[in-house]
Amino acid sequence: MKTRSLMAGIAAGVVTLTLSSVVGAADLPGKGISVQSFHSPISEEKFQTVIVNKALAKLGYDIKPIKEVDYSAGYTAIANGDLTYTTVNWYPLHNTMYKNAGGDDKFYRQGTYINGAAQGYLIDKKTADKYGISKITDLKDPKIAKLFDTNGDGKADLAGCNAGWGCEGVIEYQMDEFKLRDRISHNQGQYAAIISDTIARYNEGKPVLYYTWTPYWVSGKLVPGKDVVWLEVPYSANPNGTDTKLANGKDYGFDINAERIVANKAWAEKNPAAAKLFAIMTLPINAVSAENMMIANGDDSVAAIERHADLWIKANQKTFDGWVKTALEAAK
Repeated sequence: MKTRSLMAGIAAGVVTLTLSSVVGAADLPGKGISVQSFHSPISEEKFQTVIVNKALAKLGYDIKPIKEVDYSAGYTAIANGDLTYTTVNWYPLHNTMYKNAGGDDKFYRQGTYINGAAQGYLIDKKTADKYGISKITDLKDPKIAKLFDTNGDGKADLAGCNAGWGCEGVIEYQMDEFKLRDRISHNQGQYAAIISDTIARYNEGKPVLYYTWTPYWVSGKLVPGKDVVWLEVPYSANPNGTDTKLANGKDYGFDINAERIVANKAWAEKNPAAAKLFAIMTLPINAVSAENMMIANGDDSVAAIERHADLWIKANQKTFDGWVKTALEAAK
C-alpha cells in the first residue's frame, strides 16, 4: 500500500479542515510543569502517544521523551508519580495490572481514546477451508494440530503473546481451560520477530497459527476473511470472567477492547486542563492501523512517527484545536 493511501487512512473518519491556532503563548496552564508518558516497547504505540503529547504541548506542558517500558512496570511508575500517563491502557485486558498497581485510588481514567480493538487466534484460510477448522479446540485432534507443527514435535505452534502482556494471561488460561497444552505450544518471545516468521511461513504456502490484535499492521498483511480466518472458542473463558460472545453469536475468546488514557490521579487533580484533555480525546482505530502499516513498511523512525502525527493533526485540525480549547476552558 502506498504512503499516500495510508495517510488517507490515517485521516479517515474525521473531517479535514485548515490549519489554525487557538492558544496564545502566555498564561498557559501547563507552564513549568513536565509530562512523562510511557508505552510498551512496541513502536506501533508511539503514534497515539505523540498526538496526546502534542495536545499537551499546546497547553504549555514541558514534554519529556516517551519512555518505553513493560506495561506492569509502567502502571507502577504512574501510580508512584514517576511517570505521568499512558495512552495504552487496554480495557478490560489490563484490568488486573491496573488493579494491582492501585486501581482507581491511584489512577485517573475518564473517557475512551480508541474503541473497537479486536484480538484473537487466526489460521490461514486455505487450511481452514480444506479441513473445516473453525474453533481453536479443533486442534485437539492430533492430525489437525500437526498441520501447524513447525519444529517436528507433533504439536501445533502458536505464534503467541509476549510474557507480561495481558494477552498472555488469557492465552495461558485458555490453554488450561480448553485442555490444549498437549496439542498446542504457546511460543513466546519478541512478538515482532515471531509474527514476521509466521508471515514468511504463510508466504511459503505453509499453514500458520497465530495470535494478533487490532489496531496493528498484521491484519493489513494477512487480511482476515481473505488470507486468514479468526478461530472461535467453545465458550467464554478468561481471567477477567467476562462474556466475550459478540452480538452475532461469534466468540473469539477475547473482549473487544478499548484503549484508554490513564494518568497519575494526584497529578490529574492538580492539572484540570490535562485531565479534561485525557477525558475527551478520541482517535479512530483505522487511523492507528494505517499508521502502523507505514511503520511495518519501513517508515519507522521516531522522526517518521512524529511526522505521521503531525500529518494526522493537520488533516484534523479543527478537532485537535477543539480538544485544546475545551481543555483550556477547564483550567479557568
